[in-house]
Amino acid sequence: MATATITPDQDAIDAEIFIAAPPERVFQAIVDPEQMPKWWGQRGVYHTTEYQADLRPGGKWSMVGVNANGAPFRVEGEYLEVDPPRLLVHTWIASWTGSLKTTVRWELEARGVHALQHRGPQKVGTGTVLRIHHSGFAVQPGAAKSHSQGWIQVLGWMQSFMERGETVDTRPEAPLDPAKGMRRHNNVSP
Repeated sequence: MATATITPDQDAIDAEIFIAAPPERVFQAIVDPEQMPKWWGQRGVYHTTEYQADLRPGGKWSMVGVNANGAPFRVEGEYLEVDPPRLLVHTWIASWTGSLKTTVRWELEARGVHALQHRGPQKVGTGTVLRIHHSGFAVQPGAAKSHSQGWIQVLGWMQSFMERGETVDTRPEAPLDPAKGMRRHNNVSP
């Protein structure tokens, strides 16, 4: 399960999750234009429809999609550091936050996966501890709260994609919140 905390100064979010897949596969899911739209989203919440990436320092990236009401959104930025499969740093400018420009740092650390065998615990593969540091919210602290909730959701979607092959199309639709008459979701984006 993903965790996320907001720094006391409200400027940054630190999120983390363990994914039972090697860093190389996790990194590819983050940057591959074919894979990203398959896992980033959920019916009844929002989902990515297109992802483009010029994966190099100074290269541009963009993500477009639709929210639960069918309204379009866009997120874009520039890659600052690219060191596959352990580090990716890029700027983040989202259509729903106006001109707010933040920075996202993805750190991937290989971690052994163990299982209990008849001879005791044995290493059976390599997983990834994925850490995200998303900074630059000091001028809009409310955006830090919604993004922290969103990172928990996004990392959960990624974990489900990597470990079980779950996609936006196969993932169950977000449940209705009877009190509000709308879908339950974290208002992280669009």
